[in-house]
Amino acid sequence: MANFNFNKVILGGRLTQDPELRTTSSGAQYVTFSIAVNRPYSKGEDQQQTADFINIVAWRQRAEFISRYFRKGSSICIVGSIQSRSWTDQQGNKRYATDVVAEEVSFVDSKNESIQGGGTSSYVPDNYAAPAFSTDSAPKFEDVSDDEELPF
Repeated sequence: MANFNFNKVILGGRLTQDPELRTTSSGAQYVTFSIAVNRPYSKGEDQQQTADFINIVAWRQRAEFISRYFRKGSSICIVGSIQSRSWTDQQGNKRYATDVVAEEVSFVDSKNESIQGGGTSSYVPDNYAAPAFSTDSAPKFEDVSDDEELPF
């Protein structure tokens, strides 16, 4: 039997609070926050909707990126892995938590939607602009008239 281990999750939702950048005692930056992900379900013949609230943690440059460019209500796409942890609280009770550790983070809203209030947040990040491209620096592509000339 093959040893098969796989832990990957892709989530899209909205931040439930402003992310706050923190630093560990060893100097590593991190941010924790939750996202709300809508989930439809059926109640009899009616379609209902509820939300799942998922805890996310991001480290180092990703944490800095999130704290700078995302605010409560911002749409976000996260690719990461699920991590479970446990600890004993001050009363001696065993506590458990499950988080998603963000490995990739992406914008979902366009810049215009964020500016014009398309989401619940009107936050505009500092120095946020699309990269400038000129037609002079764009790569030149060769027209291929016949598919037979293609190497694949």
